[in-house]
Amino acid sequence: MQYLLSDQSDFFTAPASTRFHLSHEGGLVEHSLNVYHCLRDYLGRERVTDEYKCQPSEESVAIVGLLHDLCKVNVYRKSFRNVKDANGKWNQVPSFDYRDDLPYGHGEKSVYIISGFMRLTREEAFAIRYHMGFSADMENKADVSRSFELFPLALCLSIADMEATFFLESSEE
Repeated sequence: MQYLLSDQSDFFTAPASTRFHLSHEGGLVEHSLNVYHCLRDYLGRERVTDEYKCQPSEESVAIVGLLHDLCKVNVYRKSFRNVKDANGKWNQVPSFDYRDDLPYGHGEKSVYIISGFMRLTREEAFAIRYHMGFSADMENKADVSRSFELFPLALCLSIADMEATFFLESSEE
């Protein structure tokens, strides 16, 4: 928490993306809260707890739900881009550029950053690493599949992230 609140982190003011979901100040923390709530709801399903055997602690749910996108801290810069209005006239609108000075991947970078402050369980680390599912790791599809089989929280977090992104956080384009 100390890091997230410090001037070394823009977690509470960063957007969640450059243009697609919650691309406004505070979007990252809003997305993180959305994913946390979607994850809690998903884990409340009887099938998930009984058949899939996914019964993480409340602490694990909070850790993976709220911190899965820590890789997005300090990578967005305020900018402008040109957009045509309804009359075909070009206007400059506020935007964000993406610049990653620690290009360590997506989920793996979040795990790396978190590990500098706290020890993750193996299931938490795999959930965060593979929260993007197949969309982020097309080269290692077998690893994604196997991770979902071995660590049900990874699949649950991936589903919660997609639900938040595609259903709660509509495109602003």
